[in-house]
Amino acid sequence: MTALTHFDDDGNAIMVDVGGKDETERTATAAGSITMLPETVRLILDGGVKKGDVLSVAQLAGIMGAKKTPDLIPLCHPLALSSVKVDLVVDAERNAVDIKATCKLKGRTGVEMEALTAVSIAALTVYDMCKAVDRGMRIGDIRLIHKAGGKSGVYEGT
Repeated sequence: MTALTHFDDDGNAIMVDVGGKDETERTATAAGSITMLPETVRLILDGGVKKGDVLSVAQLAGIMGAKKTPDLIPLCHPLALSSVKVDLVVDAERNAVDIKATCKLKGRTGVEMEALTAVSIAALTVYDMCKAVDRGMRIGDIRLIHKAGGKSGVYEGT
């Protein structure tokens, strides 16, 4: 197992020095979902949520979340993202909204945290917009499903 990179030899938290790394094209894709009551799914699909278009607002929130990742997670580098895409798809059979986010840049460090943050913030936004009618929604299965670029190469998850 690789040693944790965000601690020095004395156990102090540090921001990893990426200054000596090569700039490469880097991408990361994360996914997750939020499950809910069938009635909540119907409200989303019919545009009946009082706060507005749930999927569009959550998509924008996810993009904003990716851009704000270093403000939310200590020790994350501020990155000049070249692309953030967030897609939300309603799966009525599972009573769920599935979320996928892909972040890209050319830089010295990866964008996994940005993709994971985008999914998380999009899911939280769906919850916030629908909580008046369904407080039992569950956010889950947030995970990295793809990463490319950098020294460690490609990672494919499920």
